[in-house]
Amino acid sequence: MTQSQFTKPKFWLKVLFGVGLAVSLAVLFQHFSLQTLLQDALLWVKNLGSTGVIAFIVIYNLATVLFIPGSLLTLGGGALYGVFWGSLYVILAATLGATAAFLIGRYVARGWVSQKIQNYPKFQAVDSAVAQSGLKIVLLTRLSPVFPFNLLNYAFGVTRVSLKDYVLGSIGMVPGTVLYVYLGSLAGDVAKLGMPQDISPQAQTAQWIVKLVGFLATAAVTVYITRIAKKALNQSVDSQANL
Repeated sequence: MTQSQFTKPKFWLKVLFGVGLAVSLAVLFQHFSLQTLLQDALLWVKNLGSTGVIAFIVIYNLATVLFIPGSLLTLGGGALYGVFWGSLYVILAATLGATAAFLIGRYVARGWVSQKIQNYPKFQAVDSAVAQSGLKIVLLTRLSPVFPFNLLNYAFGVTRVSLKDYVLGSIGMVPGTVLYVYLGSLAGDVAKLGMPQDISPQAQTAQWIVKLVGFLATAAVTVYITRIAKKALNQSVDSQANL
């Protein structure tokens, strides 16, 4: 007799871990100012000197895995290291953090999700679409601000997109990252992050360009996924009809 998943210790360990993590984050966010915590962390990184880069990358990775918005940290990268090095460090940190979240989603949740969607051809079709054109879809969703970065990392983990396509497609976050790092460099001080700043005409133009690219990417990925998923669904239906 097959053992039910509800009687398996591994299943309940996952449940307890998820509940514990959610409760811990809820308590943390309720009793502490997230912005203050991140600013204190950035000030600590600044005081570390040259070794602070490693601490910055580790903090960014943890924030990505724990669903903590990374916008303030990205601004902080600009304030601490300038546009060039700040962009380099943030892109490296964001890619490593996103990959860690992707692997957690793939090896912790993928089996459970795959089991749940077996009887839903439409969901299987979307998964097939991602498997066939993973690089393009990841790239377009990274360019679009509509898709939440941290949640998307886990979502891609339960699809059949390859790790290679996922990492390469993450290059789509570069334009938005560079813009935020640039804005952070204008502040010049970690303590000023999150406060209203006078933005130059060049920065405003860059913001509009990134917003336009994001809008076009959102439209493109929506049409693209719909078209491929519809094609995969039709192929699935036809194959079943021929059985």
